[in-house]
Amino acid sequence: MLFGFSAATMSIEVKIPAVGESIESGIVSVWHKKSGEYVEAGEALLTLETDKVSTEITAEKAGLLETKVDEGQEVKIGEVVATIDDKASAPASEAKAAPADASPNDSKPAAKPAAKRSPNAEVLSPAVKRMTTEEKLDPASISGTGKGGRITKGDVVSHLESKPEATSTDDQEKPRNRKEIAAPEPAATSSGEERFTRKKMSPLRRKIAAQLVMSQQTAAILTTFNECDMSEVMSFRKKAQEKFQADHGIKLGFMSFFIKAVVEGLKAVPAINSRIEGDDFILNHYFDIGVAVGTERGLVVPVVRDADQKSFADLERDIADYAGRARDGKIKIEDLQGGTFTISNGGVYGSLMGTPILNPPQSGILGMHTIQERPVALKGEVVIRPMMYLALSYDHRAVDGKEAVTFLVKVKEAIENPTALLLDL
Repeated sequence: MLFGFSAATMSIEVKIPAVGESIESGIVSVWHKKSGEYVEAGEALLTLETDKVSTEITAEKAGLLETKVDEGQEVKIGEVVATIDDKASAPASEAKAAPADASPNDSKPAAKPAAKRSPNAEVLSPAVKRMTTEEKLDPASISGTGKGGRITKGDVVSHLESKPEATSTDDQEKPRNRKEIAAPEPAATSSGEERFTRKKMSPLRRKIAAQLVMSQQTAAILTTFNECDMSEVMSFRKKAQEKFQADHGIKLGFMSFFIKAVVEGLKAVPAINSRIEGDDFILNHYFDIGVAVGTERGLVVPVVRDADQKSFADLERDIADYAGRARDGKIKIEDLQGGTFTISNGGVYGSLMGTPILNPPQSGILGMHTIQERPVALKGEVVIRPMMYLALSYDHRAVDGKEAVTFLVKVKEAIENPTALLLDL
């Protein structure tokens, strides 16, 4: 957190802190405290969303907050986004005493209606400001139905529809067209809904998009498939789950088995554990495995370090910790950097088959899919087994087809015969 002091007011300046070497800006996605509110030291003020992580910025000292930027606005590292007047006292006692001291005429504060229709930047979202500017509307004339009296896009649309037609032909055209467009769906229009919503892509989503396109354009991606019988792993998990939880305080999942199996595959086929930099081929002799985690803000890939040296319990703790922090927006940038191989589990969402895209500059990514009971041939008989399709996407510049197929077969064999993986359990 960066803080400074304003010479004029001696207020504390809240600045956007450096959150990573390559990050120069971010978006103020949420103000947890609004302008004019009293904040306590350590309270979360805002969430800064960057192209890699989301970070909560907290108050260093208690005081009265004054915000200087809106939600959704892009800000630079080091930019002042708010000030805190640490000389101001907490308003709790004043708020309680106000009804007794106020006269009957003053018992209903006039500030509330004003806040509902305030044109101030604090109560207008970027979309609403754009609409009011384009339509040349006075925000003070629009009744707000949003939280805390905020003006929504639906409020602006309703105001425009109820606005009397002007005498000018140009002025008449706007409300008429707007009504004609909304006519087929009067119920949706009256509730403020629209046929589509346009919004800026978040920095994280923009980064994901750029990475995926870059991956497709710079690597020779090929995918090979196989399937594995999950019977042995599922049977072992069922038998060991109660004791494993009692001993380690965490559930035994499938991902730790696949991390172990991937490490065995990478040891057998080192070319998969590599990357290309310019004209150089770099072979990694360590096993930092990225595990893709889906969040509301997009996909992130925290990295399990030195996976070859960790037990099942260690792996499960790392996975659970990363997943929790990723979904809470508290993952750190260093947690996402330096992976040598990635595992993506689309099966948790019900995916039966898919081709994962490489996570540059890595040369391989394993896609896990949903477990489905299917008839398979076993020793001349047709039996029902819980099967999972596996997909390995790889950079054909660094990895030959034979190596890719061999790796995937090694993973399949390790999962179907997990005895060797279980030695360190």
